Amino acid sequence: MSEQSPYAAAARVPLIKSPSLRVPQATELPPDIHPLPDSVTAYFVYPFTLESQVVAAESARRSSMAAEAARHERYLRDREEEKQRRKREALRRVAPGFDPSAVLVPTKTGQSQGPPISADPAPTTGHQRTRSVMDDLVDHLAQMDAEADRASGI
Repeated sequence: MSEQSPYAAAARVPLIKSPSLRVPQATELPPDIHPLPDSVTAYFVYPFTLESQVVAAESARRSSMAAEAARHERYLRDREEEKQRRKREALRRVAPGFDPSAVLVPTKTGQSQGPPISADPAPTTGHQRTRSVMDDLVDHLAQMDAEADRASGI
């Protein structure tokens, strides 16, 4: 029957003891050791006296966690509002009066800087000539030259 075992070939291999290995010493148990009883169910008794302390500690922990979560949410909300406020301020520096939540309506802030545009005494009959930006520029430069000539007395 030993020849039928899958380890029969390994039984004939000689074992060589390594000089670096040694057999551990056998442990001796002290004579006064107390063995376990046959039934350990007597050791697993739930002390109901601790339940009120555990429930109180758990409710305090839950309330402190809820307060901490509320504080954290408030901090994140304030941080997001501050970020949005800074973004709006940056946009207002570029475009005063800009409000992304409303329609941008132009408002008059003061007098216009350009010269008053006088109506051409051209006849109203026939084709009216429209003024281009270049015509306005030429008129403005001529007006500046005239004012400079008056100021210098020429």
